[in-house]
Amino acid sequence: MTDGTTGGRPGRGDTGPDRTKVILGGGTAAVLLAIIGAAGGWVLAGDQVGPDPVSSGVSDTLTPTPAVRTSPPRERPKPTASATPSGSPSPSRPTGLTVPHLVGMDFEEARDELRDRGLGWQLVFGSGDSSSVRSTDPAPGTPVRRGVTVKVNVAGAAPPNEVPDLTGETCNEAGAELVDDGFSPRYPNGRSGTVTSQQPVGGTVGRWNDVVQIWCGTSPSVEATAPAP
Repeated sequence: MTDGTTGGRPGRGDTGPDRTKVILGGGTAAVLLAIIGAAGGWVLAGDQVGPDPVSSGVSDTLTPTPAVRTSPPRERPKPTASATPSGSPSPSRPTGLTVPHLVGMDFEEARDELRDRGLGWQLVFGSGDSSSVRSTDPAPGTPVRRGVTVKVNVAGAAPPNEVPDLTGETCNEAGAELVDDGFSPRYPNGRSGTVTSQQPVGGTVGRWNDVVQIWCGTSPSVEATAPAP
């Protein structure tokens, strides 16, 4: 019998070469199981790893690309006209007023034309017999401002002119009348009050542009006889 005793010790039936084969077979099976388990674990571990986003292209479709906002370029302010530097005189603005064409006109008509435009005049007579305008300064068409005096050159000599009687008129009225009649008023003692005397006296025949003196408020004879202070 195989399970008897040998040398007084109970014997086992699986001794000998068969037992060695069994042990080797079990070891081989354990190694194979270990290899299979490792491979299975690697496979299982590999299943837990997500797909490669680069190779699969999933990230391109599932992950939205953030929109990049760009603001439009800001417009630069346009350069403005430079202001007149402080202390510099501002250019005169055109008024549309020009010297009228007076050449060939009678000098009295030329004077009235200048007065209607708000311009002053200065009559400069020549030596001939003509009363027509020979030239003007400034020249015709020159832009001017109101109040500018225009020199009127007359071809002929100054014609005779009678001095008006101004006694009793206000000083301002008397002066305006003298200018209208072609004389140059002078005010030896001021321009307030009424005219008490004049020189030359009314009715005297003179010429255009002659000077007429008028005393307003106090007669020159009274001034001469007044007592010294």
